[in-house]
Amino acid sequence: MHPAAPAPARPGRQARPPASDVPAPAALPWFAGVATAYTVAQLLLVVPDTGLGWDETVYVSQVAPHTPAAFFSAPRARGVSLLVAPVVALTDSTDVLRLWLAVVSGCGLLLALWPWRRLVPVPLAALAGLLFCGLWMTLFYGPQAMPNLWVAFGALAATGWFLCAVRGPGADRRALVALAASVAFTALMRPGDGLSLLLPLAGAAVCVRSWRRPVVLLAVVGGALAGGAEWVVEAYLHYGGLAARLARASQIQGGWGAPLALDDHMRALEGRALCRPCTIPWRHPVTAVWWFAVPPLTAGGLLVASRVRRPAVYALPVVVALSMAVPYQFLDYAAPRFLLPAYGLLALPVTLCLLRLVTTVEGGPPRLRPVAAAALVMALLAHLAVQYVVLGRAVARSAATDRALGRIVTELRRQGLRPPCTVTGTEAVRIAFRAGCASRQTDGHDANTTVARLVADAARQPVAVVTSDGTHPPPYARTWRAASLPALPGEAAGLHARLSPPTRR
Repeated sequence: MHPAAPAPARPGRQARPPASDVPAPAALPWFAGVATAYTVAQLLLVVPDTGLGWDETVYVSQVAPHTPAAFFSAPRARGVSLLVAPVVALTDSTDVLRLWLAVVSGCGLLLALWPWRRLVPVPLAALAGLLFCGLWMTLFYGPQAMPNLWVAFGALAATGWFLCAVRGPGADRRALVALAASVAFTALMRPGDGLSLLLPLAGAAVCVRSWRRPVVLLAVVGGALAGGAEWVVEAYLHYGGLAARLARASQIQGGWGAPLALDDHMRALEGRALCRPCTIPWRHPVTAVWWFAVPPLTAGGLLVASRVRRPAVYALPVVVALSMAVPYQFLDYAAPRFLLPAYGLLALPVTLCLLRLVTTVEGGPPRLRPVAAAALVMALLAHLAVQYVVLGRAVARSAATDRALGRIVTELRRQGLRPPCTVTGTEAVRIAFRAGCASRQTDGHDANTTVARLVADAARQPVAVVTSDGTHPPPYARTWRAASLPALPGEAAGLHARLSPPTRR
């Protein structure tokens, strides 16, 4: 796939740079085109009518001036809240927030691909970006306030800048700065994923003789420490120390179990945002065809890379991808977004393998194999069609839930729920955020108050206890005024609310 060394330049002409070190002006149109297509696809297919999810609401509420912040549990990090803060501080419009994230995620993709212009042919890197963007979860989470896609961008950029920094006899200073910044960004978004990125990069800087440069190792470790510093400091300020926060985070995430979650991730590809517990039947196996194709295509890409004497450039992304994917295989639940970093990194060797299947390099420059190319185009079109259908279902489900929550909040307001107020129980986080109330829980992973405090709040302000059908209200609220609420999508019956007696403002 990599062309031979360029011939000496003719008199009066400049020699063309090798494909693995393309200057910025030549690479920018390719990467900008991919990033623009990604952004436009989000604006057309995802942004309209999608409301905030439960996790999104938690992140956004931390910086929203119009509503109290939701409980911030131990596993979470502040990176996403910082990312959305510039928009949330100005407006409470979800559509404006989606637009902001769609544009910024397009820029993030461009920056993630940028170092690879110096490592692989630019068209190959651009096609890898398109493959990654063609997945339904990459499109779905582009305009969402969730950390996993940003971790994918950070990991892809960090791996590329690492390889740039260790090329040649000396370290590239700009690559070192970009490497440290990419690792720090990843750790800021999700400290656990930052650790999964740190381990293979630091290990490569120590174990590979030609990559042993103290400044490279310092950039990787320093970036991880800088990005995770806020999470560590917050652990001592609000969670009783680092060990206590780690223990609580493990407890909330279900702990590590022996059974692998591979089949859970496979079933979640049908469009489930979260599969917990993952007991859903596997009704649409076609949604996982590409998932089963990734391992052999990755192996094929590594084989091609070894033949063109570029094994490290494609092997390191595979090692980093495995490091970032393995921890999620030992949880008792799955979500498609968890493996986005692995998919972004594996797109490079997969693309190399696909291009080698449709081209031949024997006896001269690469030539297209028409039959193989036509078959590959048809397969990719079928793959994109499946991704489009799954994306449509996920977007429709999100829009339906958003409309239902709007009806629920409208009914609660009609019943007298006005800020300052408190909501507890089922879907308390999203209902409270939309109503301008505080969300409180007396038990569970997000417990942040006690029954006594909740009863005391009810004496000063409206309090609503929301329960699902068939669930009895807590004892302290059984004498409160009852109200029926609209059903959420997928629920046979509606929700119920108990509202505290009116208080004098």
